[in-house]
Amino acid sequence: MKEKTVYVCSSCGFESAKWLGKCPGCDSWGTMDEQLIKTQPKNIGLKENSNFKAKEIQKLQEVETVSFQRFSSGSKELDRVLGGGIVPGSIVLCGGDPGIGKSTLLLQVCDYVAKDKKVLYVSAEESSYQIKLRADRLNCNSNNIYISAQIDIDEICAQISSNKPDMAVIDSIQTVYAPYLSSAPGTVSQVRECASRLMRIAKENDVTVFTVGHVTKEGTLAGPKVLEHIVDTVMYFEGEPNSAFRVLRAKKNRFGSTNEIGVFEMEEKGMMDVLNPSEIFMSQRTQAVAGTATMCSIEGTRPVMVEIQALTGNSGFNNPRRVGSGVDHSKMVTLIAVLEKRLGYKLSDQDVYVSIAGGLRIEEPAIDLPMLASITSAYKNVPLPEDCVLMGEVGLTGELRAVSGIKQRIDECVKLGFKKVILPIGNKRSINEEERIKLLFADNVFTALSFLFVKGKND
Repeated sequence: MKEKTVYVCSSCGFESAKWLGKCPGCDSWGTMDEQLIKTQPKNIGLKENSNFKAKEIQKLQEVETVSFQRFSSGSKELDRVLGGGIVPGSIVLCGGDPGIGKSTLLLQVCDYVAKDKKVLYVSAEESSYQIKLRADRLNCNSNNIYISAQIDIDEICAQISSNKPDMAVIDSIQTVYAPYLSSAPGTVSQVRECASRLMRIAKENDVTVFTVGHVTKEGTLAGPKVLEHIVDTVMYFEGEPNSAFRVLRAKKNRFGSTNEIGVFEMEEKGMMDVLNPSEIFMSQRTQAVAGTATMCSIEGTRPVMVEIQALTGNSGFNNPRRVGSGVDHSKMVTLIAVLEKRLGYKLSDQDVYVSIAGGLRIEEPAIDLPMLASITSAYKNVPLPEDCVLMGEVGLTGELRAVSGIKQRIDECVKLGFKKVILPIGNKRSINEEERIKLLFADNVFTALSFLFVKGKND
């Protein structure tokens, strides 16, 4: 075994023989860390007289497919995010800010699954006593949950192989280490090796493995990107620190749709499902307020009603502030430019703040029109109709483009009692004559805003 020194980017895993101030792989500054690795000599390999035999190849048509039977996690919202339930033999990565509820939710899942299955909970951050205290608080008292306070990946894999649980939880992947690597726990090489070992042990023993991942200050999972490539499913917890509501979003899922969300509420008894998220994302206002607009967003397969709030005010600086929470900042700046150029609104001396009520983040194009309308309402100080929903993508020339899933969105609007929906004219061909709700079609932002601000258009 030979040893050599390499410099590895802690953000993307790029390796270099010398230190670099800026990583060529991800353009991050100051992320190249020195690591000592061991390499095999080049002359070591398979010999002609070795007993190794390659596995015979198969035709694709001859491969036997084994139908896997999902099992429930005990949470309807988590099952939705996973694509219908937990898949045996899969490895799931759950990330989120500290204290957001990752360990709490997984311990509740362990308690439910352990009713008829064997569960192993490996805590690499807390002692068994701390896990027991949390279990007592959450009333998790199943007899089939086994606890191990272990950080050695060799010991963890040996425990999984010998005890053969149906599900294992590793909390967390950044604190587990491989003793044969000289680098510290949490480094790129350690995280990559430990995740690979867990993936192999999960596939070989048909064990479902849940791993907890730390996040960086930018909100992304700590460690190399290869960590997300190894696992089958990646889930992120989102939510405001002072809010009781949490949003669990699937960023990657080999067994279901991506961008699916589950909504939870943090209570004394743990993470509780929120079966009707449209209610919590709508603000509890008693009267119409300027600067608010309502839209129906499609999150995975679920329509969710959300409220966009905007605020404008005279700026005391040469460069006015543009602050967005839950929305894409570049999209917000683009829409402000459309308002200035196409509609003649003078926003160059105005601070503009945009937020999504409830802490949800919306990235789909349908948010363009309601965001633009909320900014206009705040600038004019004129409230929008409370019974009206807006949806549509806005182009740079001010035109409106059609959005997907329009039938689901309209059904959600009808269910919640809204009276009018403003849509792009491109969606008219895909909608049959609707009697339950009034549909207003517009081809550009000027026409759409005229339905809201010109007297008589929205009667």
